[in-house]
Order: sequence, then C-alpha cells, then structure tokens
Amino acid sequence: MTVSAMSATPKKSLKLFSGTSHPELAEEVAKELDVTVTPQAAYKFANGEIFVRYDESVRGCDAFVVQSHCAPLNDGIMEQLVMIDALKRASAKRITAVLPFYGYARQDKKHKGREPISARLIADLFKTAGADRIMTIDLHTDQIQGFFDGPVDHLFAQKMLAGYIRDTYEDERITVVSPDSGRVRVAEKWADDLGGTPLAFIHKTRDPSKPNQVVANRVVGDVEGRLCILVDDMIDTGGTITKATEQLLEAGAKDVIIAATHAVLSGPAAERLENCGAKEVVLTNTLPIPDEHRFANLHVLSIAPLVAQAVQQVFEDGSVTSLFDGQA
Repeated sequence: MTVSAMSATPKKSLKLFSGTSHPELAEEVAKELDVTVTPQAAYKFANGEIFVRYDESVRGCDAFVVQSHCAPLNDGIMEQLVMIDALKRASAKRITAVLPFYGYARQDKKHKGREPISARLIADLFKTAGADRIMTIDLHTDQIQGFFDGPVDHLFAQKMLAGYIRDTYEDERITVVSPDSGRVRVAEKWADDLGGTPLAFIHKTRDPSKPNQVVANRVVGDVEGRLCILVDDMIDTGGTITKATEQLLEAGAKDVIIAATHAVLSGPAAERLENCGAKEVVLTNTLPIPDEHRFANLHVLSIAPLVAQAVQQVFEDGSVTSLFDGQA
C-alpha cells in the first residue's frame, strides 16, 4: 500500500435516522437532503422495553437522529437514547441528536425547594448515551443550551413564521403581542421581523404549584382596531393563548392571529383554539398534529427545510449561525 493511499482522507457519510414518534418529519428532512432514512428494526418487548437494531453498517458515519418528544413523551425520549447508544456501540463517528421539540424544557429551574431541574437531566442523559451534539428548535428558555456538555444548535422558526404572516397580511396594521411579560423579548424580535410594528403584552398571574392554570388580567399596549399577532413558543392545553385572544378581542383588536412553533395540543387545546375567536392559528410541524387535532383555521408550516439546512451545515463543518442572521 502506498503512503498516499494510507493517508487518504476517508469519504464522509451522512446518515439520517428516525424514531417512531414523528417519522413524517424525518422523511421530509431526508427529501430536502436528498438522502433516505436509514432502515432499522424497532419494537417493544411485552414489558415495554424498547429495542432498536440498524439494518446496515453505520461505522464511521455522521449520524443525525431525529425524534420529536411528543406523547407518550418518555417513550420517545427513551427510544432516542437507545438509538444513540446503538450508534455509539456500532462505531458511528459523530452523533447529533435532533430534537425538534426538547422534552421537559419547561422544567429548567427550581421554583421551590425539593424540585428537579429535569431539562438538565435530559441533557445529561443524551451525553451519557453518546450524543456529541444536540440540535433543537425554539427552546423554552435559552439557558438550556448550557445544560449539555457539547455543541448545541439552537434553531429558530420565527423568521419562517413571521415571513408567512408578513406575506399573508401585508396590508394590515399589525401589533405583536406577547401572552405574558416574560416573552416580551421574543415579541420584540417578531416586531423587528415584521418591520418595526408596535408591541403589547398580556399582564397575567400564574401559580407555579398548579401547572397549566393561568389568570389573564389586562392588555398592556395599543391594540384597538389592529391585527394582533399573538406569539409564543408552544401551545400545550391552550389555556394561556386562548384567554389572551379573548382579552385582545375584548380590548378592541380587529382580529387575532395566533403563531407558535410547538403544537403540543394536549387535552382540549384544539377545541379551545378553534372556538377562541382567532382568525388563524399558525403552527409548525416540530410535533405531529393528528387529524383529530386539526381544524378549519389551522395553518401548519413545515420545519423540514430549516432542519435540513442546519444538518447540511453541521455535516460540512459549516456555520449554522450564518443561516439565521446571527440568531442561532
């Protein structure tokens, strides 16, 4: 064997893997990248244990494991951890855990004594399983990036959502509204993307000992006669966002558009959103939205092009930040 042959750099190989929680999204990402999802066997034993085995060699590959953390949440997380462990033991060169929705992200700090910080635990579990990198979208709080001991690509769906709003409602007088004072900074970025529109927010109270229960108090800002874009990172039971919508309409808003990244849509969320008076609800497909949770004024944007661009940049050792004008 010649010296040149011995020193030749091996050809890089990108492989995309999908958990079972949202295979449709993984297929969309694969199509954008012009690759196929790597085939695997995945099933549960009678007692609920999860088993995964890949049908082809993964040695030396750059692996991207796509899994959305949706209900049943813990099964999805455990499956992704098992997939990563299998890749690590099969000698994958680099493993990126792609989490369109990061499970337990709302448990990012202690509100009272004797509580967990579960978002940190999730990061530790992925590191222990063998993930070299995490890629995720619109974290509930930015500080979660520091929980993982390795690179975290924090992608933003905001520009895509704002672009749709701008193109669809370009002739309207718009006010961007935060559902609470804690999300005003996000609303400010939205306002910039929409050309410097006015801001408003809903003043509310929340009891941290009672999850998913909110008391909306009053609207702060000028919304009368304006199209209000009510923005948030996720919609779970829909209580916060629908109460805010009702308050905006009571305060004289012309119409309300709800825009959010993560469609958790637990329990009565879909029914609440359909009947709250919003003109349109714009969400992305970071999480699967089953047919029974879809309604007439719902519009779903695909996050696949955004994820595919980021995956390509990571694979080529390029700049993920450059994709998002310095926000990522």
